[in-house]
Amino acid sequence: MTEITEIIAREVLDSRGNPTVEVDCFTASGSRGRALVPSGASTGTYEALELRDNDPKRYGGKGVLKAIKNVNEIIGPKLIDVDCLNQTLIDKTLLELDGTPNKSNLGANAILGVSMAVCRAAAQYLQLPLYRYLGGADARTLPVPLLNVINGGVHAPNNLDVQEYMVVPAGADSFAEAIRCAAEVYQTLKKILTAKGLSATIGDEGGFAPNFNSNEEPLELIMQACEKAGYEPGDDIFLALDVAASELYNDKKYEFKLDKQKYASEELIEIYAKWVDNYPIISIEDGFSQDDWDGWAAFTKKLSKKIQIVGDDIFVTNIQRVKDGIEKSAANAVLIKLNQIGSVTETLECIELAKSSGLRTVISHRSGETEDTFIADLAVATNAGQIKTGAPARSERTAKYNQLLRIEEESGGKFAGKEVFTRTF
Repeated sequence: MTEITEIIAREVLDSRGNPTVEVDCFTASGSRGRALVPSGASTGTYEALELRDNDPKRYGGKGVLKAIKNVNEIIGPKLIDVDCLNQTLIDKTLLELDGTPNKSNLGANAILGVSMAVCRAAAQYLQLPLYRYLGGADARTLPVPLLNVINGGVHAPNNLDVQEYMVVPAGADSFAEAIRCAAEVYQTLKKILTAKGLSATIGDEGGFAPNFNSNEEPLELIMQACEKAGYEPGDDIFLALDVAASELYNDKKYEFKLDKQKYASEELIEIYAKWVDNYPIISIEDGFSQDDWDGWAAFTKKLSKKIQIVGDDIFVTNIQRVKDGIEKSAANAVLIKLNQIGSVTETLECIELAKSSGLRTVISHRSGETEDTFIADLAVATNAGQIKTGAPARSERTAKYNQLLRIEEESGGKFAGKEVFTRTF
């Protein structure tokens, strides 16, 4: 009764109003799984290919009918009568069908949609929550959320070079308390911005997106919001950054246009070191370009004992690139995005590699998100300890946090808290 009987894909909309892939998987038992595939704006060069139609007459070229056709006419028929409980075989079959290193034939969005939908159908067949199906009895850790409260870079129409300014309520006693803390800081920050005559409009990930006088100013205002909301920065709540430095890198220099400065790698390290000294920053993601391995290694050597240094564009959830990073001591944490690599099995393998090598893992959303909550269950299933999925606002973001609230209540799991980070408290 676990045989797949039908797989159907359709074109739906993501949080930016762009098309994306949704897939339904049906089995002989009547169990069903549905998955929606997210999309990134700040994408790494080495990510698996997201297949778009490039037809200017539909959705400005962003349509996904090619990917839909690949699911309905190529992938679906191939998987009929295959056991939905054999995720490894399913994903291996998908990779063999595609036959390219970056999934450029069928599209990572087509492959991932099927992979996730099958996984959900299997969990439903077994009458298990998704996190329990993926992680078994060992799935017990509720992640610390890293919540993007100020947006910049390509995620917002403002002048900030840094892409994400996040609050990290690691001092909370539970996930529920962590979300309450972050939501209260978020609402307080909105009042502070409004009082200063700054816009409270939001960017792609729900964070506020006004113009600022410098890239450091948001850190100061977030600190004020934390204190005014009744929390102690550096004890109850911490700060984190996603610089998305690949977007700033040109001719071996990092250009921060707002600050009217260009930095060589060694100079940028000193800027980060100053920020870490002045603010309770515990994590910096993509502080250097995806091709600046020397910059990454120098940064990690200098600050890895104080903060978490997260690789995103440099690793793109790719096992070989993570192995390269381990050999070069390029970071002490890996950002995990399902659609960067394109299948559930490969994602799990990448997480396992990172953990076995002593690297932390941060499960992540994309800027173009959906109401799908797969990553919330994935974070608990793998005991990742951390998740970033945007501000405590906009339903495509809060859907993940709400799912984690349900999981905490149902599972009785332990909140990861401060222990997951490297900084000495």
